[in-house]
Amino acid sequence: MKKKGTELKDLTVAELSDKLNEGRSSLTKLRFAHTVSPIESPVQLRSKRKEVARILTELRKRELVNTTKK
Repeated sequence: MKKKGTELKDLTVAELSDKLNEGRSSLTKLRFAHTVSPIESPVQLRSKRKEVARILTELRKRELVNTTKK
């Protein structure tokens, strides 16, 4: 099963950053592959984009929690 928001909460900030970099690079590769020759399932692009958005949301949530504690 894919990592949803509940599973992302268990990861550290460094692990989330690594996942974000991986996700962005694979999304870029998918976009180029889709441009050159259409991929079989364009849903892959959407799911990868949403995965990156979930990671960014979790990172932002943690950033806001840290600023309100100070």
